[in-house]
This record gives sequence, structure tokens and C-alpha cells, in this order.
Amino acid sequence: MYRAGGSTGFESALASLDRLNRDHPRAAVLGDARDLRIRVCGELARLGDEKCASEVATIASNVGGEGRASSGTQQQSCPSEDNDERVAALNALLQMDAESALPLLERTLARRDRCSATLRKKALFLVSQKRTSRAADILLNVVRNDPEPEIRSEAVFWLGQTRDDRAVDLLADILQKETNEEVLDKAVFALSQHRSARASTMLRDLAQRDDAPVKLREQAIFWIGQRRTPENVELLMSLYTRVSNRELKDKVIFSLSQSRSNVSDKWLMDLAVNTAEPIELRKQALFWAGQSRSASSASIGQLYDRIGDQEMKEQAIFVLAQKKDSGAIDKLIDIAKNDRDRDMRSKAIFWLGQSRDPRAIKLLEEIISK
Repeated sequence: MYRAGGSTGFESALASLDRLNRDHPRAAVLGDARDLRIRVCGELARLGDEKCASEVATIASNVGGEGRASSGTQQQSCPSEDNDERVAALNALLQMDAESALPLLERTLARRDRCSATLRKKALFLVSQKRTSRAADILLNVVRNDPEPEIRSEAVFWLGQTRDDRAVDLLADILQKETNEEVLDKAVFALSQHRSARASTMLRDLAQRDDAPVKLREQAIFWIGQRRTPENVELLMSLYTRVSNRELKDKVIFSLSQSRSNVSDKWLMDLAVNTAEPIELRKQALFWAGQSRSASSASIGQLYDRIGDQEMKEQAIFVLAQKKDSGAIDKLIDIAKNDRDRDMRSKAIFWLGQSRDPRAIKLLEEIISK
């Protein structure tokens, strides 16, 4: 009935839940029935039901209280994440009247008792759905003051979605002073989502900071590659020559492959044949070049003919096999027929056997019938 919606469906659902409460009181207070009633009442309140509006507001207003003690024990009993009617009530109230709900959510986020962490997480999510300056104020306060790193990191994540210019200032401060890795991770991601020029500059600066943690620099490099601008391509190509850390070089290669430009594809191909570079990095460059549409099978075939290293030749054959187009099949057939290295011929024949191209099948039949 609830899913059917409309005033008739909601009223029928509420009537059924009222009968449940009358006939089976114990069942009616279980989490699923209780939370469903609040959701139904929230919908009816939005349609003008004053009684339901009052019920939802009353339950939601209790969020500022301390956790309740269980009977017969000195221990506090905390409601589980999916079994707290106050969360459902807050959500319903937020949909009915955001101006009334936000102060209650702010009170919830100010709680520090043992049972409040789960409730604060839910309240934080609800606040994040309101893309207003007031919601941004609340998120900023959580980032600065909440004692739980997990909750602060979530607030940082949602702050990046607000497009509030103040978020960039706070994210800059976090990157300078924060020590918790989870919060720092979210700060970099939040910067990547903020479309301001200053956020882009901060990502570029972080990628180049020698004193920054490698993991954060890797993330910055990744997100720079997702912003496909000529300036970012130039920065990444320059950065590769200036870093010595293997993980950072790996990430630069991958990020350049995501740029999808002729400039970055040529750079990858040049790296693949640069014998001064480590073989694994060259193999990666060739693989990611092969994933690009602008790096044709013909160009990879020409690169194969230039390579003298056997391991790189094997990688070129593998990359051609992944292309699966006519040009790639032509080159694999040429290698299978004419390469002087028996191992290379065998590799090409193996990958031709994985294709369904009629020319490959014909060649295999010729080889077998010799």
C-alpha cells in the first residue's frame, strides 16, 4: 500500500499499521513496522495531514537527547543503524520542512554520547542532501569539530559536493594539518569534485609536492588525468621526468592514458621504446597506448618492428591481440608467418587462435596442414 502511493495508498497503509498496533502491540513496535509507520506518516504529512505532521515532528525532536539505558542493566542500549525511528522521522521531516529539520539535524550532530555516532552518520547524510549554504555551514562544523575520523571524512566527502567556495579553504587546511588517512583521502576526492579553478590548482600543487604522502600524490595525479586539458597533459608528462618513486610513475602513465589526446598517446609510445626506462614501465606505457583509439594497430605494428627487446615484443603482440581489429590481425598474421624469432611466431599464433577472424582460421589451417 505504501509503495502504491497517493493519499489512498498511504491512508490504507496507516490504517493497516494501526490495526497491527491494536491486535499485536509487540509486533507493532519492532523496527520494520515502526519505521514504516513513520515513512507513511511523513508522506501523509506532506499531503497536509496535521496529525501525522505532529507525530513526525515529535519523534524527530527527540534526536537531541542522550542514549537511553536498557532496563535491568547498567549498560546503555544503542539503537542499531537500521533500527532507529528517529532517523526515519528526521528524513520525513526533512522532506516536509527542511527549515525545521536542519536545526534538529544540527543538534544531532552536536551530540557526543556513546550512542550518538550511528545517529550522527545518518544525520550527516540527510544534511548533505540539502545543497544550501546552511547545510554547508553544518558540514563545515562537522569537519572541524566531530571527534570521529570516519564521520569527519564523510563530512569532507559531502562538502566537496556542495560547490561552496569556503569548502576549498577548509580542504586546503585539512591537507596541511590532518593526520588521519581516511580524512585526507576524502579531502583529495572532494577537491577533485569541486570545479573551481582554485581546486584544480591545489590538485596540481599536491601532485608535485615532494613532501606530501605518496598515496595522496597518487590520488591527485589520478584526478588530474580525469580533467582532460592540454595543461594537465603537459604537467603529467613533465612530472614523470621529475619523480623517482615507482608508484608515482605508474600513476602518471595511467593518468596520461586517460587523457585521450594525440599528445599523450605519442608520449606513451615514445616511452615504450625508450630503453633508458625500466622495462615494466615501458610495458605499461605500451599497454595503455594500445587501449587508446588514437593509437592505431598500424602504429603499434610499426613500433613492434622498431623494438629489439624480446619482452617488449611479447607485450606488443599482446597489445595487438587486445585491439581485435583488421589491422591488428594483419600484423599478427605477418608476425606468425615471417618473424625470424620462433617464440614470437608462436605467441602470434596463440593469439590468432583466440580470434574468430576467418583469415586467422585460414592461416592456422595452413600451418596445421604443412
